[in-house]
Amino acid sequence: MNKYLAGVIPQTGGLEASVSGKYNAAIGLCGLLTLIGVAAGIHSIYAGHEHTFGVTREVPWGILIAAYVFFVVTSTGLCIVSSIGHVFGFKNFNPIAKRAVFMSIATIVAGFLVIAFEIENSWRMPVGNVIGANATSNIWWMGTLYGAYLFFMMLEFVMLQKNDHKKATAFGLSGLLIGVAAHSNLGAVFGLLNGREFWHGPYMPIYFITSAAMSGCIAIIFFTYLAYRVNNWQMSDDLKKAMESVAKVGALLMAIIIFFTTWKMISGVTGQPPGKYEAIMTLINGPYAMNFWGGEVLLGMVIPFAIIMMVRGRSMKALFIASLAGMVGIFFMRYDLVIVGQLIPNFHGMGLVDYPDLLTYAPKLHENLVVLGGIAFCVMLFLMGEKLFRGHLSEQH
Repeated sequence: MNKYLAGVIPQTGGLEASVSGKYNAAIGLCGLLTLIGVAAGIHSIYAGHEHTFGVTREVPWGILIAAYVFFVVTSTGLCIVSSIGHVFGFKNFNPIAKRAVFMSIATIVAGFLVIAFEIENSWRMPVGNVIGANATSNIWWMGTLYGAYLFFMMLEFVMLQKNDHKKATAFGLSGLLIGVAAHSNLGAVFGLLNGREFWHGPYMPIYFITSAAMSGCIAIIFFTYLAYRVNNWQMSDDLKKAMESVAKVGALLMAIIIFFTTWKMISGVTGQPPGKYEAIMTLINGPYAMNFWGGEVLLGMVIPFAIIMMVRGRSMKALFIASLAGMVGIFFMRYDLVIVGQLIPNFHGMGLVDYPDLLTYAPKLHENLVVLGGIAFCVMLFLMGEKLFRGHLSEQH
């Protein structure tokens, strides 16, 4: 018997029917929420973003950009985690490889769904990407590289399903290299905007890659545990060891992100650099302090790190709680990163009459529904993938 199958206890009889019924109901609910989100997005296109979205000329990027960043960061991280096993040969990570690859596809597709409604003429994007190619544009490179990344990840997943591990490794390595390039480029979209001091600098591409790897560790723990709970399966020893290894890598990356965040705050306060200081203070003791201290710091870093270190990665329930807190906290990280960077006016400190010192933004109903639809779509793909691909169980490489 497959050593990974050995630790899985399938359901039988009425209990199996009960689980299947709840499973289908969950898929149906996610499908309904996805349709509601899509309907809200389509309506916003026809009604106009200025009427349905909370973004303005001064704050043009809202929660949809934050959600897109959340999804693509998670996707790249899942790709990095999956490649540790079947690309770089660390066998402890093999049991989670298939699910990580599948979820990297699911999360980036969900990200594309969300960003499609943020772009007012989204149907022009694929055509414009080819006809209007602009190699000097980071956003053009972002679309191109992420498209290629999705292509290679899909090929890798197909090869894994066929147990053709040689080709899967080749496609996985290609997807990893392109994904890292795409993600560092996404960091450059922010980091090269010298008009936004909160973002500007070489820090952003490096931070994006590191936080992506952390996000991938948290996400695969979250989805793997959830998969086994909804199916009422029992994890094999090999899978538990894989989860323990992922958790320890995740804890290391959390420590690095804590280091990054600490020095980001220190550099933003020391000397009070114009623009950056005001944005940092917005997070420390301003209107986004609750997001920062409660969401980013506690949920996103401190609580998951403390839990993993206390149980040493060996308690699956504790790891799930850590991953759940981490997933919520990471969303706050992406939201604060995108929004706070825009709140300091370009003419701040010039003493202009009736010009605000701090801009404001609040997402409206249509934006929230699109984000909810994107999350529901991702969860629906996760549930369908577990059903269609038998829990992503795989042979030893």
